[in-house]
Amino acid sequence: MICYIKEGARKNRGWVVDIFSNKSYYKRLKFGGEAPMSLYDDIVVDFKKSLKDQEKETLSVLRGLKTAIKNKQVELREQPTDDQIRGIISSEIKKRKEAIEKFGLGSRQDLVEKEEKELEILSSYLPPQLSTEEIKGILTEAIEEISATSPKDLGRVMKSVMPKLAGRADGREVNRIARELLS
Repeated sequence: MICYIKEGARKNRGWVVDIFSNKSYYKRLKFGGEAPMSLYDDIVVDFKKSLKDQEKETLSVLRGLKTAIKNKQVELREQPTDDQIRGIISSEIKKRKEAIEKFGLGSRQDLVEKEEKELEILSSYLPPQLSTEEIKGILTEAIEEISATSPKDLGRVMKSVMPKLAGRADGREVNRIARELLS
């Protein structure tokens, strides 16, 4: 993504403008060894921006996401890491996909569209998903590394591959491809 920094940025802060969506958002820049913003900070900044801009759909999604992160924080008794937050976002995306299927079966097109918009908002916080070919390449390397030969070795393959693919590929898709490669 190509971003431009607006003029008048302070030494360690600035506005970043995404030229593809023509939206500007606040983002801390790396100057003087200062740590970059975490994923949670990005969510909070976007939440405040949508609150000011009165974007009801985005606000609703981010409010629910912040609640899920807060529940995880209470459970862990510490601030969740970016990887844990990506896991929370992935589970929220999975819920939206299931809801889209069920609303589609119930002929509720208005709710399907609403869930698809929410899915799009949540997906913007995850890294881009890997293609099927990239997943096959990673799985092939792992199968060779483990010396897996039969579908009985599926558990070992999945155990070694999933940390590498966390947040970048759906577990069901990885499992399906692994079964194909092992059979």
